[in-house]
Amino acid sequence: MTKQEIAKIIDHTLLKPARDSEITKLCAEAKQYGFASVCVNPCHIKLAAKELANSSVKVCTVVGFPLGDNTTATKVFETKNAIKLGATEIDMVINQSWAKANAWKKVEKEVAAVKKACGDILLKVILETCNLTDKQIRSACEACVNAGAQFVKTSTGFSKGGATVEAVSLMADMVHPHGLKVKASGGVHNYDEAQAMVKNGADRIGASCGVQICEQ
Repeated sequence: MTKQEIAKIIDHTLLKPARDSEITKLCAEAKQYGFASVCVNPCHIKLAAKELANSSVKVCTVVGFPLGDNTTATKVFETKNAIKLGATEIDMVINQSWAKANAWKKVEKEVAAVKKACGDILLKVILETCNLTDKQIRSACEACVNAGAQFVKTSTGFSKGGATVEAVSLMADMVHPHGLKVKASGGVHNYDEAQAMVKNGADRIGASCGVQICEQ
């Protein structure tokens, strides 16, 4: 893919504590480079939505972030509130305790509840693959397929590891036949790494280094 094509699938991300001026800059860069979305913490949704009004850039936010072990009711509320504030994409962390315990029916039921709260809004489900075995990654993907999510996502970027080409490839093999897509996120720092993720099945890239990827 060309850098222009890569730009169109980047979620330009700032999930660390940030000032309003940093969010405004993030949104300006997203419009300049033609990124798919900005991904911000919920307290910044309203500002991002204002800055991105009348542009093609989506406003993405996180739910149950970063550990995923909130109650389902909390995640449903977070989702509805985020959409009310102006979010147009939701990245939700699965319950990692349930995942580690192989409680996949619970995971599936929760993802389905959040998807219902999303309505027509795009739902990406963060698996935190660095904490899962390959078998668990497959089971998590299956739960997301059954629950009606549109994306599975590798990582929060806040755990012990980020996206790997191996995890992306495994996830793509599991979900692409069912029409779901894959987001590689966490540790994608440059154009070559982004290209490797795409070649192995990533449909979206989550990165705080979007500008660097495109300028490299």
